[in-house]
Amino acid sequence: MGRLDGRTAIVTGGAVGIGRHYSQALAAEGAQVMIADVKDGAGLAAEIAAKHGRNSTDSMVFDVSDEAQCKALVAKTVERFGKIDILINNAALYAPLPTLKVTDIDVDLWDKVMGINIRGPFLMVKHVAPHMIARKYGKIVNIGSGTVARGIPEFSHYVTSKGAVHAFTRCMSRELGEHGICVNTLAPGYTLSDTGLTNTVHVQASRAGAVARRAIKRDQVPEDLLGSLIYLCSPDSDFTTGQVLAVDGGSNNTA
Repeated sequence: MGRLDGRTAIVTGGAVGIGRHYSQALAAEGAQVMIADVKDGAGLAAEIAAKHGRNSTDSMVFDVSDEAQCKALVAKTVERFGKIDILINNAALYAPLPTLKVTDIDVDLWDKVMGINIRGPFLMVKHVAPHMIARKYGKIVNIGSGTVARGIPEFSHYVTSKGAVHAFTRCMSRELGEHGICVNTLAPGYTLSDTGLTNTVHVQASRAGAVARRAIKRDQVPEDLLGSLIYLCSPDSDFTTGQVLAVDGGSNNTA
């Protein structure tokens, strides 16, 4: 018996990077998983289906910043699996972002980051919440960032968007709690994912400092996040809401 047997989950940004690990972990615990990403998740869906059964997963290519596409994703998930129990708001613009002083950030880039990183979670909650409200149950996990607790220079577009995610979690936990819906933030530290490693500038600037700040002196990898993710999606967290769970080896141990 898996801890998520009988549950259906949407994972935005679930085809690559850390999101790929989230999708695999949810399926391993028995959830039916809709992999939603701007990248094609069909290959991952086939891999999961081969391991956990044909009805364990599906995928859809979509843009989380587009409301019509978010509505279509929700409709496809309900049509395919009959319900939505879990929403992982993971899709975000991070790895390709340049480090820039605030005076050098182009307005279009700022708006693009906000459109994906915070409008995306808002749109997904807007269209998923009614299905959860109708069933008086739901787990929403917004993926935040350890950068919010300390702030970092020349990355204000990303850090600000994730700060908004943390605030959105607190608002939604208050608004949706009466309907049996738990809303929490999972805040990773600097994680060596396959997508993150493609930005060598980030790696060179952040890796050593991240390890030095931690109580546990090693690199963080995607697998470090999976236990906490499953906890926030499972009945074990039914009385936990509005929280930011930092999983970063003790980097922000006063957050």
